[in-house]
Amino acid sequence: MPGRALSFGTIAEAYERYRPGYPAQLFDLVMAYADRQIRTALEIGAGTGKATRVLAQWGVAVTATDPDQAMLTELRKHVPPSVTAVRAAFEDLRPGETYGLVYAAAALHWTEPEGRWPRVAALLEPGGVFACFGGPVHLADPAVAEAVHAARAPFLASDDVPSPDGTPPGHPLQWPGRELRRSAWFTDVRQSVIDRTLTMSGREYVDHLSTVSAYLVLPAKQREQVFRRILRVLPERVELTADITVHLARRCDDGEELSGPDRPDGS
Repeated sequence: MPGRALSFGTIAEAYERYRPGYPAQLFDLVMAYADRQIRTALEIGAGTGKATRVLAQWGVAVTATDPDQAMLTELRKHVPPSVTAVRAAFEDLRPGETYGLVYAAAALHWTEPEGRWPRVAALLEPGGVFACFGGPVHLADPAVAEAVHAARAPFLASDDVPSPDGTPPGHPLQWPGRELRRSAWFTDVRQSVIDRTLTMSGREYVDHLSTVSAYLVLPAKQREQVFRRILRVLPERVELTADITVHLARRCDDGEELSGPDRPDGS
């Protein structure tokens, strides 16, 4: 997984061009859940800033972190000057300043599981909000999806990122929902889904695949071959499902009793 996590910097401009952004509806959802003014936010794995710029429009002072300098260079082209960009992996962030919101857009699964939730909680103000959102982009037509699967099969069995805790796709509570509910650090865990469909040309879809980590870690010649094979079986236009699964949770207030497997005193 680490190789896939750090594979995006070589295609930062393509990532910005071909990855879909985030709708304002998503941030309406976050702000309604917070039910108070959020002045500061920390973003985990900001990439090229697709989520950053939407949140910054709310007047929130965002600190956008990412371990890849090329991604941050691209991010700076698209975000307002009020955004602070910091080159750092989530695991390298040290407690100190706290934020009203800590969030990750299609990035949390790349972080190390050990100590993840205490580390997030340490970055949040008491009662602060954690938000995690993202979701796969899939071909809507089953016949087209099957043709693409067959085309890539000699090189790649699947291009999905597996659930970090093994939660199956059809489970009513997706990752990281169950982990958050078991955590002593968070309360009021909620999951929502924003339905979204996209339409693009077959060529644009292959361009999108060129930013997906499963393809990026293939040897260059194999990557070129699989893209040619996929393009041959695609219709001129394709419809995609790109639903966004949103998880929201609130850091427990200092006065709340904490119990559970990641209790801060280790018990």
